[in-house]
Amino acid sequence: MIILSLLLMLGGLFIINAIYAYQNKNIDPDFLSTLWYYIKVLPFFLSASMMIGYGVKFLTKIVDNLTFSLIASKGIEIFVSVAIGYLFLKEVPNWRTGVGIIIILIGFLVLKGK
Repeated sequence: MIILSLLLMLGGLFIINAIYAYQNKNIDPDFLSTLWYYIKVLPFFLSASMMIGYGVKFLTKIVDNLTFSLIASKGIEIFVSVAIGYLFLKEVPNWRTGVGIIIILIGFLVLKGK
């Protein structure tokens, strides 16, 4: 069940971040173009939101700690953001990205160690 919850969160967060990255790179910034883009991707937002919601719900049931589940979701989002940045914008993470991720992982350990 923990793998399912993590995969749901990962999938949902990947979809949402990919939508924003694609918009940033390929959609004209005028209002009507952006509105039409969001109308077309609305089903993806809905499914991604449900995936994240169920992922957090299942993880909360397992660890019995909503705070940990939400922070885990944010941690996954950081990894997804780094991956999306590389895939869409060819941004290569540097040493500061690695240090930031290590700090976040230490925070997870501190929180879970309560």
